Amino acid sequence: MRRIISLVALSGAFSMFAFADSFAGKLLDAPCYDTQKKVASCEATSKTTAFAIEVEGTVYKLDRVGNDKAAIAFKNRADRTDPTQQQSKEVMAKVDGTERGGTIVVENIDVR
Repeated sequence: MRRIISLVALSGAFSMFAFADSFAGKLLDAPCYDTQKKVASCEATSKTTAFAIEVEGTVYKLDRVGNDKAAIAFKNRADRTDPTQQQSKEVMAKVDGTERGGTIVVENIDVR
C-alpha cells in the first residue's frame, strides 16, 4: 500500500512539470505596471525587485522565486558582456513555468 501511495504522489509531482509553458516577451517592473498600467513606461531595470512579463498584450507577474531568478539573470544578461555596447532599454525574457491566476511559477528564465 505504501508503494502505491508513494508512486501516486511521485507521479503527481512530476506531472506538474508536464504542464509547464514557455512565455516570451518584454520584462517589466511589476510595481510600476500595477501603478501606471502602461507597458511602455515600466521597463525593468537593475534596481527592479518584482518583475512581470508582457506576452502578446497580457501581463503576468513572476512568483517570488521567479523574481530572484530574474534579478540574477538581468544582471548577467548577454549584452552586458561587451562593455562598449550600450544596453538596450527594452529587456526581453523567455520564462518557462506554470501560470496560475496571472502569476507564473518560474522554473527557468533567460533574459536578453
